[in-house]
Amino acid sequence: ADGYYEYTMFECVYSTSDYSDMVYLASLSFNKDVYAQFNSTVGKFVGYTEFGVMNAEHWNKDQALVQGLKAAVDTICRPNAQVLDSSVRDKA
Repeated sequence: ADGYYEYTMFECVYSTSDYSDMVYLASLSFNKDVYAQFNSTVGKFVGYTEFGVMNAEHWNKDQALVQGLKAAVDTICRPNAQVLDSSVRDKA
């Protein structure tokens, strides 16, 4: 109950069966408040608090990090969505 709670949530969000609208999100939270988020469509980190803005500016300077996260749509999201979607469709 006492203390602090920090976590990162990674999501692949899409609504079409061809995955053309797929977005990779990495949301960083502290005590349930999102302070920064990476969005593959925007292509950079966005800060939502003073602490988040400071970190987003720092992370956005690391082009290897940003490029790797942008690529996550193709390296993580699409392959996993194809496997998971096909297993769900086969059961229906």
